[in-house]
Amino acid sequence: MTSHLSIELEQTELWLLADKAVYWPQQQALLIADIHIGKAAAYRRLGQPVPHGTTQANLQRLDTLLARYRCEQLIFLGDFLHAPESQTPATLSQLHAWRATHPSLAITLIRGNHDRRAGDPPASLGMNIVPEPLLLGPFALQHEPDPHPTHHVLAGHLHPAFRLNGRGRQSLRLPCFCIGTSVSLLPAFGSFTGMMEVDADPGRRLFVVGDEEVWQVV
Repeated sequence: MTSHLSIELEQTELWLLADKAVYWPQQQALLIADIHIGKAAAYRRLGQPVPHGTTQANLQRLDTLLARYRCEQLIFLGDFLHAPESQTPATLSQLHAWRATHPSLAITLIRGNHDRRAGDPPASLGMNIVPEPLLLGPFALQHEPDPHPTHHVLAGHLHPAFRLNGRGRQSLRLPCFCIGTSVSLLPAFGSFTGMMEVDADPGRRLFVVGDEEVWQVV
């Protein structure tokens, strides 16, 4: 078990990170799926009693990864903002303060379904915002996990998780990377998101994350 695990996919080395992200050494790129900035703020505006501080916690986790790995580009695989209600002055202020600490970092957002509803982040954040897919090397970087005719898909959207079963009725559901033959899924990076369980189907490799480690279960 380790804080990252190197795999080969389409003759390319990728690092699966225990903090639910992918590092691509050749491109010096950090791939993040489903961060859902401002989700808690959106729920609070609807009168729901949800925790404060999730945006700052997610940005601090990003800072840790950017300090640990040599990154020339940060690529969000959709669902950067959660909803129109996420664009509160407090949330946008935190985003601008964070961006100011990484002025030279190239940031790309591939629009996901929540981004289309929430609206693009402010232009002052200096993000390159594109539709899916973004073709880079052998991969089609997308939000939706739809097959691509020529490239292996790296996507988010589904927030995959795998259930580990112990003795008796003990079980534990953990976020996972789901590496398929033509479509692979990243876990949701956001700390305030749900999960969808995936099965150990033939031809699929599953890598779960937990306790700051990542390991293969199937």
